[in-house]
Amino acid sequence: MKLYNTLTRKKEEFVPLESGKIKMYSCGPTVYNYFHVGNARPFIMFDTLRRYFEYRGMDVAFVQNFTDIDDKVIKKANDEGTTFDVIADRYIKEYFTDAQGLGIKKATVHPKATENIDEIINIVKTLVDKGYAYEVNGDVLFRTRAFEGYGKLSHQPLDELESGARIAVGEHKENPMDFTLWKAAKPGEPSWPSPWGEGRPGWHIECSAMARRYLGETIDIHSGGIDLCFPHHENEIAQSECANGKPFANYWLHNAFLNIDNQKMSKSLGNFFT
Repeated sequence: MKLYNTLTRKKEEFVPLESGKIKMYSCGPTVYNYFHVGNARPFIMFDTLRRYFEYRGMDVAFVQNFTDIDDKVIKKANDEGTTFDVIADRYIKEYFTDAQGLGIKKATVHPKATENIDEIINIVKTLVDKGYAYEVNGDVLFRTRAFEGYGKLSHQPLDELESGARIAVGEHKENPMDFTLWKAAKPGEPSWPSPWGEGRPGWHIECSAMARRYLGETIDIHSGGIDLCFPHHENEIAQSECANGKPFANYWLHNAFLNIDNQKMSKSLGNFFT
């Protein structure tokens, strides 16, 4: 079987780390709203791949996460006058209802970011201790210049990425491309204790932590929509490989967008169907 690997930009023969066993991680939804048909595309595609492996008699450990703490989840909670966990739990329940209607199997594990705060903090602390991250006013940022492989998934040299980046007023980054691992607490927002003070995880570090906890330091397949290739998956590689000292995923699979009138189906454009 051959798969198109975004990392190498080639169709490659699929060879699992361990014969007969496959470790797959696929980025799941941020649970602040219903998922639309375009959101469903990766869920269906990678469920189909997982089913094919199982049909071939392979033992598949398939992890698909829920991002249940995020700016969008917090905003939705504030708009409705409730808490983030009420919003997250509502749309996780709706996810399973809609996924069942589409015939999508449940993953082996559907972890939530908030269930993995300790694992997230452990990875961030490792990155700080190794010199790959630094703390500024309670925020912890990843030092992109410290990772020589940054840009290898999106095939964009760091120098080119930097030339198109800007540092927003009030930020104290060493480099425009440095990204947040841990966010200092803001008034009225949920937070957890950490070595850097109260705060909450950044988006990218959540997936690195959950992939490692449930699948190990190196996995066979990481998948998601093409919009996640950069910066989300690029940043996952940087975090995971610097923390663990090993390759993160051998095969990176990305699905294209579902388009409506030559535009990506998205909630922000309002051109979606549920």
